Amino acid sequence: MPSFVPKLVLIQKSALEYPLGRDLKKRFENRGIELLVYEKRVPPLPRASFGERFQLGKRTLAVSVRQAREFQSCRPSAHYQLPLVSGCPGYCEYCYLNTNLGQSPYVKVYVNVDEILHRAAAYTEQRRPDRTVFEGAATSDPVAVEGWTGALLRAVEFFALLPGAEFRFVTKYTDVESLLGARHSGKTTVRFSINCESIMNKFERGVPRLRSRLEAAKETAGAGYPLGFLIAPIFALDGWRREYEKLLLTVKRNIPEDTPLTFELITHRFTDRARKIIRQAYPGTNVPLDDKDRVFKFGQFGYGKYVYPQELMEELKEFFQTRINELFPLATILYFV
Repeated sequence: MPSFVPKLVLIQKSALEYPLGRDLKKRFENRGIELLVYEKRVPPLPRASFGERFQLGKRTLAVSVRQAREFQSCRPSAHYQLPLVSGCPGYCEYCYLNTNLGQSPYVKVYVNVDEILHRAAAYTEQRRPDRTVFEGAATSDPVAVEGWTGALLRAVEFFALLPGAEFRFVTKYTDVESLLGARHSGKTTVRFSINCESIMNKFERGVPRLRSRLEAAKETAGAGYPLGFLIAPIFALDGWRREYEKLLLTVKRNIPEDTPLTFELITHRFTDRARKIIRQAYPGTNVPLDDKDRVFKFGQFGYGKYVYPQELMEELKEFFQTRINELFPLATILYFV
């Protein structure tokens, strides 16, 4: 069974012109899941309080055709986003997706997967002889819906045969069985998003626990995929050194020593919009959203965010770089932001 079973499914009429769209409609009908076919724009959720709309939106799957041809950039993770999925069914109170998906937190999947992949091939051709890296989870967790769409498997095997291109995605979900036998040619990097258990216990709901993620990571590496870990968001709360030391030691105990890992390190940051939505969606949240101990900084998409001050950022960076280099001599730290 897929990780995510929606309560409501919204299918764009034009999506039924694609085999995947027709297959999804039939499968949802067979499961007795409420289903609505719409014309062009995803219909709004029933009028209710923000919290009620947010909760229903998280349990809603929108099936549509992606019309936009251009891909967005994806620094520092990759050159471009690969837009197969949008949104995530998890309830992580700190999630950065609250900035741009908070009012409509649907999980959206696109049925014109082949068209999206062919567009990726065109971008790759434009950049030759340089390699081109595509990120499959910039605004989503695609593993959560892979059991419905199979889009990740198609992408993995597509990029395996596309010279000059590489694929990567990150997940908190663990349903990777369908990907273990894929012909990936070592060109897809699978990363798992992890955090110290105190943060996961406080702020993450509806997603697998750390032990399950590490077990899935071990299986993925065993299938020959390049493996990475995204530690995000890093919170500089009381006892953060002790908590993140424990996390790194847990990873070391569970992942074979000869595994060449990558690490991506992202400190906690938030926008004014995200703060407002988080407080509406999760009343009484304890996510630290006070800007008095932060500095304001503009991001790559033009909006401002609150980040830790430079001195604290340097302290965090030194800790993670030192301990990762000591514990994982084969690892590479791709970035710290």
